[in-house]
Amino acid sequence: MRQATVYIDQEALQYNLNRVKQLAPSAKIVSMVKANAYGHGVKDCLAALSATDAFGVACLEEALEIRELGYHQPITLIEGVFSADEMQIVIDRDIEIVVHHQQQVDWLLQHKAHYNAKQLKVWVKLNSGMNRLGFKVPEIIDVINHLKAEGFTCVLAMHFANADAENHQLNEQQKNQFLHVKEACTPVLASCCNSAAIFKWPELNFDFVRPGIMLYGASPFADKSAYDLDLKPVMSFEAEIIALNHIQAGETVGYGSTFKAEQEMDIAIVSIGYGDGYPRAYPKQNYVAIDGQLTRVIGRVAMDMIAIDNTELKASLGTKVELWGKTRLVDDVADANGTIGYELLCRLSNRPDRVVLKK
Repeated sequence: MRQATVYIDQEALQYNLNRVKQLAPSAKIVSMVKANAYGHGVKDCLAALSATDAFGVACLEEALEIRELGYHQPITLIEGVFSADEMQIVIDRDIEIVVHHQQQVDWLLQHKAHYNAKQLKVWVKLNSGMNRLGFKVPEIIDVINHLKAEGFTCVLAMHFANADAENHQLNEQQKNQFLHVKEACTPVLASCCNSAAIFKWPELNFDFVRPGIMLYGASPFADKSAYDLDLKPVMSFEAEIIALNHIQAGETVGYGSTFKAEQEMDIAIVSIGYGDGYPRAYPKQNYVAIDGQLTRVIGRVAMDMIAIDNTELKASLGTKVELWGKTRLVDDVADANGTIGYELLCRLSNRPDRVVLKK
C-alpha cells in the first residue's frame, strides 16, 4: 500500500497555544482555524485548542462545522455574513460577525430584535491601509457610535499588511489610525494583532489577539524560524522510498532531464508528488530529511514521485522520508519553492493518510 502520511501533533499545538498566552497574557485568544485549520484538519485541531477563548473562521460553513462538532466557544466570522439570510443563522447559532461594509450593518440592525442582551456584540473592521475589507476614517467612527447607540458592544478590528516587515512605513500609519479610532470611540474593545504582531508589538495586544500560523508551528517571519520563536511544528509530512537506482556520470533524472549527474551516484525514489500537494517548482535547491539528515531533491517533482540523492545516506527500501516537519521545516520548503508555508499547508490533497498524535 502506498505510504504517504501527514502526522498532526496535538501536544505541539497545545504548546504553541500556551506560547500565545505567554506573549499576550491579558488578551483573549481567538484561534484562527479557517481553511480546515490551515490544512491540518479542523476536527483534530479543535480538540487540542479547547483551552482557547474563541475561534476565528472565514465563512459561515466553517463556523457551523465547529458548532456541529460540539464546541460552544465564541466564533467570529472574519469576513462577516454574505447575505441577509445568514444573519438569522448566526444569531441562532451564537456566532459573532465582523461588519466591514454598510449593507452588513443594515442587515445587523434589521435583525437586532432577535438578539438577546448578551449577544449584542459586533466586530467592526477598520481599513487602515490594507485595502481589502473595512470602513475608512471617519466613516468607521460614525458606524461604531451608531452601533453603540443601538446597544451593541463593539470590537474595533484591524489587520496589518506588513507586520512581518521590520520597518515598513505602512505599519506606523496603520497603528496610528487604529489608535485614533480607538480613542475616538472609547469605550470600545480592540483587536489588531495577528501572529507576527503578537511577537512584535505586545503593547497592541489589547482585548483580543488572533493567532494563526504560529499556532501550527510555522513562522510569520521570513528571517526567523519556528524554533527561533520557540514554536513547535504541528504537522509532519512523510513518505517512503519505493525504488533505488544507481546512475553513472552524465545520466539524467526525471521529466525534462533537467538533472544530469556529474558523477556516479545513488538515487532513491519517494512516493510523493504534486498530486499529494508537494510543490513542484524550485527556484532554489530543495531538501528532504532522513533520520534528521538533509539530502537534496533532484530532478523535477512528478505527480506521484520525487527523486532524492541517496549517495551518502544509503537509505533502504521502505525508509521514511520527512518532506517537512521537525527537521526540514515547512517554511524552508516554501522558501525553496518561492512561496510561504501557509500555502503549502493549506493546499495538501486528501491522498496522504492522516494520523493524529495525541498527548
